[in-house]
Parts: sequence; structure tokens; C-alpha cells
Amino acid sequence: MDAGRGEPDLGMLAGRLTRALQEELFRRLAEEGHPDVRPRHGTVLAFLEPEGVRATELSARSGQHKQIVGTIVDELVELGYVRREPDPGDRRAKRVVPTERGRDEITKARAILSGIEDRHRRALGDERFGVFKDALVEVARSQSDWNRGA
Repeated sequence: MDAGRGEPDLGMLAGRLTRALQEELFRRLAEEGHPDVRPRHGTVLAFLEPEGVRATELSARSGQHKQIVGTIVDELVELGYVRREPDPGDRRAKRVVPTERGRDEITKARAILSGIEDRHRRALGDERFGVFKDALVEVARSQSDWNRGA
């Protein structure tokens, strides 16, 4: 809380928003046939491309350590959402490629998140929501840059 005004600080607000989004997203994904996907799996699934991506790239995109990404990929392989394939550009490297089940989850997750965003856009109006989202992107980028020492 902001001691001067009794309002939640940025960290509290960001945490509330993240938890509320995840609760809705993963409840609805479970209802749509993906009850075994957890928020941690988004570290991989949210950043995959149809042709696959190297784990090092997933690590860079998600901001997670390569070891964490590797553990999550192992879980997703076991659950049938991704597979590892040789990278066509470097046979020594592997790409993480979504399976049909993984592509279905990614498509549904994106549609659910788009619907959530549309709901908030309607509630705030296009202009206010646009300003809010632009500001949120800027704050997130600024914080990431600070964390990297930029």
C-alpha cells in the first residue's frame, strides 16, 4: 500500500491483475479440454511458434532461466503439448515444437485472453483502454530495462 494514500502500489496491482487473469484463463482452458495446463506452462506455450523455437530463445523471450524452461518443456512433452525435434539449421540443436494438442491449447488461450481484453476495452472505452495498455507496456518495458541494468 502507498503509505500516504492507502492505495495499492504498482506491485500489488500487477500481482492482482496477473492472478485474476490466470484464474480465469486456466479455469476456462480446463473447461475447453486442457485441465492439466498450469500457469508455469505459459513460460513455454505463450512464446512458441508453429515451426518451433529453441529452448534458449524461449528463455530469452520469457525471461526465465534456461534450466527452468527445460524443466517446463519436459513437463509439456510428458503432457503431450510439445515435442523436441532437431533444428533444421543446426542438427545438434533441438527445437521445441507444439503438437496438435499444444496448438489447440495455444489457439484457445489466445482467444480467451483476447476476449478478456475485449471485455475490459468495452468497459473502459477504446480511448481509455488504449491509453491504459500503452502505459502498461511502457511501465513493463521500463522495469525490464532497469532490471537488466540498461
